Amino acid sequence: MTRPSTAEQMPALDPTILVIFGITGDLAQRYLLPSLYHLIKDGLLHEQTEIVGVTRGTLSAKELFEKVELCVNEVDKVCDPDVLKAMHERTTMFQMDLENAEAYEALLAKLNALEEKQGVCMNRLYYLSIPPQAYSPVIRLMGERGLNASCQHGKAATRLLVEKPFGFDLASAERLVSEIAEVFDEEQIFRIDHYMAKETVQNILTFRFQNPIFEALWSRQHIASIEISARQQIGIEGRAAFYEPLGALRDFIQSHLLQILGIVAMNQPSANNSQHIHASKQAVLEQIEPVPADQLAERVVRGQYRGYREEVKNPESMTETFAAMTVFINSDRWQGVPVRLLTGKALDEHKTEICVTFHGPSNAAKNQLRFRIQPDEGIELALVTKQPGYTQTVQTTTMDFSYRHDFDNHGHPDAYERVLVDAVRGDHTLFATSQEVLASWRVVQPVLDAWAKQTDDLQFYEPGSHGPA
Repeated sequence: MTRPSTAEQMPALDPTILVIFGITGDLAQRYLLPSLYHLIKDGLLHEQTEIVGVTRGTLSAKELFEKVELCVNEVDKVCDPDVLKAMHERTTMFQMDLENAEAYEALLAKLNALEEKQGVCMNRLYYLSIPPQAYSPVIRLMGERGLNASCQHGKAATRLLVEKPFGFDLASAERLVSEIAEVFDEEQIFRIDHYMAKETVQNILTFRFQNPIFEALWSRQHIASIEISARQQIGIEGRAAFYEPLGALRDFIQSHLLQILGIVAMNQPSANNSQHIHASKQAVLEQIEPVPADQLAERVVRGQYRGYREEVKNPESMTETFAAMTVFINSDRWQGVPVRLLTGKALDEHKTEICVTFHGPSNAAKNQLRFRIQPDEGIELALVTKQPGYTQTVQTTTMDFSYRHDFDNHGHPDAYERVLVDAVRGDHTLFATSQEVLASWRVVQPVLDAWAKQTDDLQFYEPGSHGPA
């Protein structure tokens, strides 16, 4: 038994060379390569698509695929041999030192040779699956050696895909925006937030703007509070070098949760296209008020699970594995509505959701609308109903829409599959703009500054618990 097909009726994609910097890394092996397998299987990529894996080592494509679980998303975990064969034939490994300028010339020659072999002008996508600190030098050398230009036989698109974190703080993000702009135009840049590609997040816009009964209630007059939370049961899973300088606020709130908030709270775009959706989302992010210094103690919490310091071999680590903050949006629609953003590792459950609580009588349960982003994707509405019988006893019941139940025979693309398809076809809707990224950093920067100056506010919690009080 195989996974249900995710192929959709959409325009055919152009021939493309996908260059993955860091193809032997964790992200490529866990997400990108399995996603590419399924895109090939579902017939969504052009048959002339080529994959070039950039690596420092000498690993061959055959050796790489032997160590990667390509079919992890298949129901029976079994790969189709014909699809595997096609993926092998399309993949070329390219060994290079990312600090060697001449290696970029050799890479360009390789891409030109692949294009010669196919005999068509091909889009070129560069996916930076490398540590963020390597972005600037790699992008600079790409520009110096002409890798930011189009194909050699005609006109095609050249695009850059960048993983988060985009910068370490506001100042570094501003520098990175400026440095990339010297090499690539804004329309060439795709800043990845895979949470925006999750089906439930995408469905928020449809749910809001295609169901007037909810859009009419979508304001401070009817909504009492919003909470966006991403709880994880896992710890850092041996990723100390990545996580220790980052922490939960940078890793999740600055990127994923604020981007989701932009979708939840934005006004209806004047047109249903990437440009207008981004304009509406950015307006919300610009209106979020940073937490004032004198309210940090009441509105911001940072925590760390016990045992983390031993994992990272730093007995004085102040890196937060749990972060929560309450913000307000300074707009007519949302004035006075508290928005709580929360994330943590080594907690008692694995769940990412958006909970919208509506106003109601003070002595009654409140109506709540929940968007379950993962793991059990769906939307549920909690309503107050009367129990059967002679009394007026009430209880809360839920109306539940489940992707697994309602779309059982259709399936939906994995987030990284959607990321790759949209990048190939040049659709920016699910990707963050430079201004959105900077607006998000402006929200969290005062908290980062305050945390850098104090050490007495870190709360410790037991792994497997609900987190700090």
